[in-house]
Amino acid sequence: MEFPVRTGSPAKVESACIVIPVFKDETLLPTAARLNDASERLITQLLERGDFDARLGNVQLVPFAPGLSTDRLLLVGLGKRETCREAAFRKALDATFTFLASLSLDEVTMAFTEVPLTERGVDWKARMVAEAVHRALYRFEEFKSEKTPASRLARVELLVNEQSDAKAATEGARIGDALGQGINYARTLGNLPGNVCTPNYLAEQAEALSQASDGALQVETLDEAALETLGAHSLLSVGRGSEQPSRLIVMRYQGAEDPDEAPHVLVGKGITFDTGGISLKPGEAMDEMKFDMCGAASVFGTLKAILGIRPRVNLVAIVAAAENMPDGRATKPGDIIKTLKGLSVEVLNTDAEGRLVLCDALTYAERFEPASVVDIATLTGACIIALGHHATGLLSNDDDLALDLLDAGEAAWDRAWHLPLWDEYQEQLDSNFADLANIGGRPAGTITAACFLSRFADRFPWAHLDIAGTAWSSGKQKGASGRPVALLTQYLLDREADAEVDNSVDTRTD
Repeated sequence: MEFPVRTGSPAKVESACIVIPVFKDETLLPTAARLNDASERLITQLLERGDFDARLGNVQLVPFAPGLSTDRLLLVGLGKRETCREAAFRKALDATFTFLASLSLDEVTMAFTEVPLTERGVDWKARMVAEAVHRALYRFEEFKSEKTPASRLARVELLVNEQSDAKAATEGARIGDALGQGINYARTLGNLPGNVCTPNYLAEQAEALSQASDGALQVETLDEAALETLGAHSLLSVGRGSEQPSRLIVMRYQGAEDPDEAPHVLVGKGITFDTGGISLKPGEAMDEMKFDMCGAASVFGTLKAILGIRPRVNLVAIVAAAENMPDGRATKPGDIIKTLKGLSVEVLNTDAEGRLVLCDALTYAERFEPASVVDIATLTGACIIALGHHATGLLSNDDDLALDLLDAGEAAWDRAWHLPLWDEYQEQLDSNFADLANIGGRPAGTITAACFLSRFADRFPWAHLDIAGTAWSSGKQKGASGRPVALLTQYLLDREADAEVDNSVDTRTD
C-alpha cells in the first residue's frame, strides 16, 4: 500500500476518487469548499436538497462532478461538528474504507487531514488513515473454499493544505502503515485455529520474522528439555496434559545506538488453546479459547510494526507458549509446583494458567536487566466485568511506567485504564501449603491476578495489561482485534523520543 502526500488545488487532482469529509452543519471544510466552488456548488446543493445526510459514518458516491479532474467524489458524514472527536473520526474512516473496499478502484485521494481535532496534528490524522485502510481491507479466509475478491486499492493519496504539513503527513502515514500491518498480523495469529497455531507454530513465526528482518531480529527458542534444565516448572506444568510441547520464545531487536542500552521487554501470554485443564471450562464459546494467545499475538504484531518503523530502542520480546489440556499427566487442583524464581505455588484452579506461564517468563526477563517490562495477557474474565470491551486493564508496580502506558494508549487511541495494585489485595493469595496460591477468589479477580504476577516482577519496573475484554470480539463479528499493538508500539516510540531528549540534554551539559 502506498501513501503519497500532495498539496495544491484539489479541483485539479486527477484521481479515481476524492474522499471529502462533511459536517452536518453544512459549513464545508477548506478542501470541500474549493471543490464545491469548482463544481457549481455541487456539494452544497446535495446537502441543501437533503440528497446527502452527513450523519456520522454515512457515505455517498457522486459518480460525476462537473468542473473537477477527479472521476468521482465520495462524501463522508462526520456528524455534528461539536461531537467530532477521535472516536468519531475513526468511525468515519472505517466506514469510508469499508465502502471503498467494495469498489473496483486502484487509488483514492483523502482530504481527512484537515478535519479539526483538538490536540491532534496532521501526523496523527494521517496515521489513522493508514491504519484504517489496513483494518478495512483485512480478511481472514485462509480456510474458506470461496474467498471474497481482494480489494484492488493499492494507493491512498493524502491531501494537505500546506506544504509545511507534508513532512508530518508522510511520517504519520509511514507509522500508520507499519502499525496497520502489525495489527493485522496479530489478528491473523489470533484468528488461527488451535490445531494450526500451536506453541511450535509460534516459534516458527518468530523464525520467519527473523529471516525477513535483514538481521535486525535474533531469535532463541527454549524447548521443554531446556525449560526443564532452566527450572521453568510452572510454565511446563500448564502444558503437561497436552501433546503439543511448550515453548519459551525469545526475540531480540537491537535498535539503539548503544547496544548495551537497557532493553524494554514485552512478555506475551501464548496459551494457544485453553480448555481450562482439569478445571474444565463450560462448552459454550469454548472455541473462542483459541484467542487465549492474543497476548502473544500482540507481541508478534508489535515486533512486525517495530521492524517496519525501526525505532532506535532495544527490545526483547518473550512469548510463553503452551496448550492447556486435560489428560492423565495434567496438573491437578491442589498440586504444588515450583517456579523459576523458586517460589512454590498451590494450583487451586488449573484454569488460572496464564499467570503460571507468565511468572516464569517474567523471572526469565530479569537476565536482560530491563529498563521496563510489560506483560500482555487475556488473563481474567473479571476484567471484562470491570471495564467491558473498550479499555484494557492496566496494573503496575511503577507509577511512571503506568502513566507512560496510559499516555501511549491515548496517543494511539488504544486506551487502557489504571487499576490499583495495593498490598491489601496480596493476602488473598495466601496458601496454607505453599508460598502462594494461583487464585485469590472472586473479589477483585483482575487485581489479584496481577498481584500474583507482581511477586515475580519485583526487580524491575513492570506493568501488566489485561486484554481479556479487548483482544477479540464475539458474536457475528467474531475475530481478533489486534489490540494492544498500537499502544505497545507507541510506548516504544515514546521511549525512543525520551532517549533522544536525554541525549540532547547530556550533549548540552558536556
